[in-house]
Amino acid sequence: MEGARAQVRDILTTLVGFDTVSRNSNLALIDWVEGYLQNLGAQCARVLSDDGRKANFYATLGPMNPGGLVLSGHTDVVPVDGQNWSSDPFILREQGGRYYGRGTCDMKGFIACTLAAAPDFARAKPARPVHFAFSYDEEVGCIGAPSLIEALRRDLPTPAAVLVGEPSDMHVVSAHKGQNAYHVQVLGKEAHSSLPHQGASAVMAAGRLMAELCTIADDLRTQADPHNPFDPPYGTLTIGLVNGGTAVNIIAKECTFSWDLRLLPSDDCAAIEARFAQKVKEVEAQMRQSAPEARIIFERKTSAPPLDADPQSAAEQIARLLTGDNDSRVVSYTTEAGHFQQAGLPAVICGPGSIEQAHKPDEFVTISQLDLCLETLKKLPKHLSH
Repeated sequence: MEGARAQVRDILTTLVGFDTVSRNSNLALIDWVEGYLQNLGAQCARVLSDDGRKANFYATLGPMNPGGLVLSGHTDVVPVDGQNWSSDPFILREQGGRYYGRGTCDMKGFIACTLAAAPDFARAKPARPVHFAFSYDEEVGCIGAPSLIEALRRDLPTPAAVLVGEPSDMHVVSAHKGQNAYHVQVLGKEAHSSLPHQGASAVMAAGRLMAELCTIADDLRTQADPHNPFDPPYGTLTIGLVNGGTAVNIIAKECTFSWDLRLLPSDDCAAIEARFAQKVKEVEAQMRQSAPEARIIFERKTSAPPLDADPQSAAEQIARLLTGDNDSRVVSYTTEAGHFQQAGLPAVICGPGSIEQAHKPDEFVTISQLDLCLETLKKLPKHLSH
């Protein structure tokens, strides 16, 4: 174990050293990972972002047979701006049985474990393959995942299951909420505040729209099953950003706001969007009575579907066999697992570290969690040998 632990530490040190905050390129990290896996005989490929600054990466060790297992992780991390770190967040620091650094928990620790286990996969030559799938821009709305999954389905024999290594204390998580982000731009007409009938207030129109969102949020809370296992046990809707107007005595020409929707697997996202779109249509019509040029632009900016529990899926069965964990768990955060499931690939979450440490200053993962993850992954060759 000491040798394996040292290997995980060395790999994690390298991964943390790449500043892959979502606004930056991840190509240097991908170059390193690709070289590492190619040296083990892996077949590797990339899916570039539209601007070519970032890449999804996927690789296979073992025969190109169906029924393999996908080990899924994201390469980007959240910013450190304004956070009070005790040491350089992009230099791994070991202290008190923990590794500190940005991404140690979310989720370069898991990626390091998969790479440390890769030589075992290569030597074992199992009957079914192990696929590595590492994405970009998960932290800003799972932007990279759809094109990565499309490539996996197109280029690889159909895998049996996907293990998404988001931090879960190495427990099996069967379901999570979905997450959509929306932006609304209200364009009205300026006028003197003493003559509001000669203009159309974008701020007041936005207020009516935000009031409708508050009502939707209340409905999600009151109409949900209070015994739902999620925390909180209902879908949530929050308005996070608002900007509008130029002066208190000027009818506002423009107002923008953004809102976040996190739904249970049983919630109807399309119905909520249609309800709000109808309100947009009504408010826009009211504005045009005094300002024909008024308009409202409503856009969905990001979308990540929920993960619905499927106890009979191959992903559930494999994860529980590897970990020995038979408890049922759900989480309120969102991962790329929902995208895999939506594409017809069974998925579960199981990874080292606690989500409570993610995104914080002095982010850390315990060494014992990485040990447990590596021990779990080392069982894979035997499982894939038949």
